[in-house]
Parts: sequence; C-alpha cells; structure tokens
Amino acid sequence: MQLKTVFSGIQPSGGITIGNYLGALRNWTRLQDGYDAIYCVVDHHAQTVEYDPRVFHRRRIDTAKILMAVGIDPKRSLLYYQSDVRAHVELAWMLATITSLGQLNRMTQFKEKADKGSENLGLYSYPVLMAADILVHKAHYVPVGEDQTQHLEVTRDLAQRFNSRFGEEFPIPEQITPERGARIMSLKSPTDKMSKTDEDTSASIFLTDTPDEIRQKFKTAVTDSGHEVVYDRENKPGITNLLDLLALFTGRSIDDLVAEYHDMQYGYFKLVVADAVIEGLAPFHTAYAAISDDDVRGIMAKGAAVASERAEESMRSVREKMGF
Repeated sequence: MQLKTVFSGIQPSGGITIGNYLGALRNWTRLQDGYDAIYCVVDHHAQTVEYDPRVFHRRRIDTAKILMAVGIDPKRSLLYYQSDVRAHVELAWMLATITSLGQLNRMTQFKEKADKGSENLGLYSYPVLMAADILVHKAHYVPVGEDQTQHLEVTRDLAQRFNSRFGEEFPIPEQITPERGARIMSLKSPTDKMSKTDEDTSASIFLTDTPDEIRQKFKTAVTDSGHEVVYDRENKPGITNLLDLLALFTGRSIDDLVAEYHDMQYGYFKLVVADAVIEGLAPFHTAYAAISDDDVRGIMAKGAAVASERAEESMRSVREKMGF
C-alpha cells in the first residue's frame, strides 16, 4: 500500500524553542512511521526579514542539526534545504499567476509583520511559496500550527483552482494539528505565544539552551497573583502555561499535577518545571552534540538530490498542463 505524503517546513530564523518542539517537531517524528514524510528547512521564507548572511548560513546548519537531533531520521524521512530544490520557486511563480491580490491582502500575518516594518514582496507572497512547498510534493497532509491555518487555506484554494482550470493535478492537503502542545506561551508574557524571534531571549526556552540557562529562565518566568497552582488560562495564564509544560514533559495529566502541587510556592514550582524540561531535553542534547556540520552537509545534499528528482516529476506534469 502506498503511503500518504506528509510535508512540513521550518524556518532557520532563530533558535528552535520548546514551543516549536512540543507543537510541531515532536509530532513530525511520530508521523515518520505512518507516512511518506518530507521535512524541509525553508530558508527562502527566512529571507523576508532583514538578516546577516553569515548568521543566516550558521542558522541553516543548526536548524537541520536540530531536526536530526529531535528524531527526524534521514532513513525514514526526506530532509533537505528548500533553496536546494529549484522547483519550489518555479511552482511558486506559476501559482502566483492564479493567486488573487484580494486573497493575499487578507493574510493577517503579513499585516502584523508589515506593521513592524518588514513589508516587502517576499513577505506578501509568502503564502504562495508555502503553497508551492506543499504542492510540489503533492502532499496529502500538513502538520502546522494554528497560526498557519490561514496560509494552508490558500494552499488548498490554489490546488483546487489549478485542478479546475488546468486539469486534475494536486491532492487537496489536510491540516494536522496536535491536540496538546500546539500553543506554548512566552515565559515573560504568558498570553502571547512563545517565539523563536522574541527580542527578549529570556521569554523562550531554546532546545540548545544549557541546563543552567533553562533553570535561570524559569526562575524569572512571570506567574500570577495568588498562591495556588491551578489550571485557569484566563485568570492564571502564567501558572497554566507552566502546568502545560510540566504535563507535556512528564506525560502526567493536568489534574494529577494540580493535586500534587496545588499548595507549592510559585518559586519552587517553577524549579520543578525547569527540572522536568531539563530531563526531557537530555536525550536531545546528547544527540545534538554527536552530529557534526559535515554530517549535516552530507545528509542535506543527499536529501536535496532525491527531493529535486521527485519535484521534477511533478513539474513536468504542471508545465505540460499550463502549456509549456
């Protein structure tokens, strides 16, 4: 039986947080067993904001290394850099010719980033390149967070539009969102999502943080008024976020944790969560240290060769249908 294809990508735009891990990457590793899994470091997407090319180059390598260390196995998944497979950009242009401006004008992420001074054509057309990333591999499923739902709807719409106008070509991809861990919040602003690009690095726990750094960040994490450890997202967002993290890293239920830690002082409770995170990330740190830059270069080059061949098969059909 031929496996359904699942595709997702991550930008090398900063350190990878535990929010990225719990909300996406951990799920990616699970999907390797039941799907034809394709994962990509989407480096072209990371060019939509101002960057230092030397830092960017280092982040590309580090991001690929992190994916391998969390469990993305090149023997079970196709892993490569987006920029090494030219079909992504070619298909993006072809899809751009059937994308309405009104559709792109409604993208909330573009409006948010444009308000911060990042307005450019690449950012504006981001959803079209994302659609090409997915459709060039004819993916059936896309594991993405809730913040990407609007972009995936563009992908689905473009697939349907292409099929209607030029003939059946692309499956209509479905979204996969983990039930738990899909939205981990900032340690400094627990009503906002934890972000790898937050200017305040103490607000996020990065996978490559040392145990001492993790412990220090939890010590300064924002909690709430009162003294009880209870799960209440509206009135106690800080403690609720800590409970979510503890549950996800220990596998225990929220009710069980609340029963045990209900009367614990917040300062001590933050250290309990810190220790659970440190223990949970220990296997990652061991794996990460064992992967060299040369390992990354070799694996990503092999992945790009396979991905290019697969993508070219799709593009031959797309070009023919569009009259080339």
